[in-house]
Amino acid sequence: MLHISQEDFEKLTTFIKKNYGLDLSEKKVLIESRLSNYIMDSGYCSFEEYLPTLYNDYMGNEIANLINRLTTNYTYFMREHKHYEHFVNVFLPYAEKNIRNHDICIWSAGCSFGNEPYNLQMCMDEYFGSKKYGWNLKILATDISYNALRAAKNGVYTEQSMERIPARWRAIYFKSLGSGLYQVNDSIRRQVEFRYHNLMDPIKFKKTFDLILCRNVMIYFDEETKSTLCKKFYKATNPDGYLYIGHAESAPEDMPYIKQEPAIYRKEAHG
Repeated sequence: MLHISQEDFEKLTTFIKKNYGLDLSEKKVLIESRLSNYIMDSGYCSFEEYLPTLYNDYMGNEIANLINRLTTNYTYFMREHKHYEHFVNVFLPYAEKNIRNHDICIWSAGCSFGNEPYNLQMCMDEYFGSKKYGWNLKILATDISYNALRAAKNGVYTEQSMERIPARWRAIYFKSLGSGLYQVNDSIRRQVEFRYHNLMDPIKFKKTFDLILCRNVMIYFDEETKSTLCKKFYKATNPDGYLYIGHAESAPEDMPYIKQEPAIYRKEAHG
C-alpha cells in the first residue's frame, strides 16, 4: 500500500473540503487504502507523483474518480424505514390535500445508486393508485459520483439490497435479470431524473421543493458546512415542506427547520 506524506495529506484534504465539503482530515488510512491500487493502476508510483495530475485536471474527471473511491455508496431499499412511514402516512396525505397544482416536488440529494428515489416512487405509485395520472410525481435525484449516477439510471440491484422490499413490490416494480439481479421497471425509472450536483454549489433548480432528502451525506461534513447546507436547503424548501436527514446524523446547532420527529424537520409556513 502506498503512503501519503503529512504535507500532501493536508493539502489534499483541504482541497477536497474546499471544493466538495467533505471533511476527510481524520481519514488518512482510508485515503491510502482506497486510492493506492488506483494510483498504481494508473501508472504512478506514489501519491506525490499522482497528485499534480489531480490538481491540474480542469475537466474534473480525476476528482470524480477520487470522490467515487473515497465516499461510501452503501445503500439498500427501505433504509431507515421510519422515513418511509412518515412519507406515506404524513407527507403524502398532506401533499394530496394541500398541493393544489398537483405537482409534488421532491429532491433526493445524495441519491447514491438510486435506491432512495425509486423507493419513494414505489410508495407514491401505491398511495395514489389510478389517481397518479393526475399528478406530476417526478423526483429529482442528484449525486457527485458519476459512477453512482450511471448505475442508478440503469436501476439494476442485487437480491441482497432488496431484502426489505415486500414480495408484492418485487412482482410489480421489478423484473428478474437472472443471477440474483433485478431491474426496476421502466414505468418507475422514467419518474426519476438523475443529475450531477455538488452540494457545495448554489442551488439553482427551477422549482422549490416540498420534500428534500439528504440522508447519510452530512456525516462527511463539519458543523460549519452542515449549517451552510441546511440554510441553502431551507431557502429551496416550500413553506410547510420537509427535510429528512439520516438518523445517525446530527443537525447543525442553528438548524433553521423545526424538528418534527427524529431526523425529520419542517419549514414553518411563515418561515
